[in-house]
Amino acid sequence: MPLLTSKANPRFRALQARLKAGGPGRVATLLLGGKLIETWAEARQTSAGGRLRAALWLRLDQTLPHPLEAALGVETQVLGEALMRELADAGSPPEHALLMELGPEPTGPLASRVIGAWGIQDPGNLGAILRSAAAFGFQEALLGPGCADPFHPKALRGSMGAAFLLPLRRMEGLRLDPGHWFALDGGAGAMPLAKANLSEPLRLWVGNEGHGWSGVELPEGVQRLAIPIQGVESLNAAVAAGIACYEVARRLTL
Repeated sequence: MPLLTSKANPRFRALQARLKAGGPGRVATLLLGGKLIETWAEARQTSAGGRLRAALWLRLDQTLPHPLEAALGVETQVLGEALMRELADAGSPPEHALLMELGPEPTGPLASRVIGAWGIQDPGNLGAILRSAAAFGFQEALLGPGCADPFHPKALRGSMGAAFLLPLRRMEGLRLDPGHWFALDGGAGAMPLAKANLSEPLRLWVGNEGHGWSGVELPEGVQRLAIPIQGVESLNAAVAAGIACYEVARRLTL
């Protein structure tokens, strides 16, 4: 099996080109590391996991084959350390990576319990929000304007596989359905979390890390929702989402 070591190699340059587009224009992504690949393999029969299709296995030079490498039936390419580090954009290159082709977004009615991210700019924060939502039984995620790319490798690492469990779709505006719509916001006039009707169908949104919902005109029917805190000005967006998702799950098990 040939070893790629030069950034000028046509195959490496073609690989970079496939990964260049991000956001709504993304057509491919990388799963970095054996653990994340294994997580996808366990979820690939679900609608969310099936949106990603394995296209090319990438193995670090002088690394033993992974058990899934042959099972997936895709071509393997061996990369030198410098090339694998550049693809992974990390100090330590992973031993294995899997190039995935990305299918179309889901369509149709929303699920019963939905998390929404509006203007979440940091891929790690978005990944953490998805991870909490999946852990507490949410079934779908919506991505508003200005939201980070959920299939960016950093977001995939942060979600620890939640992107394979939750169908993800973009929403350019808040188009309300008959569900209960909430926007996490600690400002004046927000309803305390303890008093909110969190029954399904539920659409729970978290706003931008820096300015929350400032400058966003929430339509009538979206209730601002506050998590009572003391001693600090605000919570990290991902932390707030995790607390709210837990409260939803706790209520449904009472």
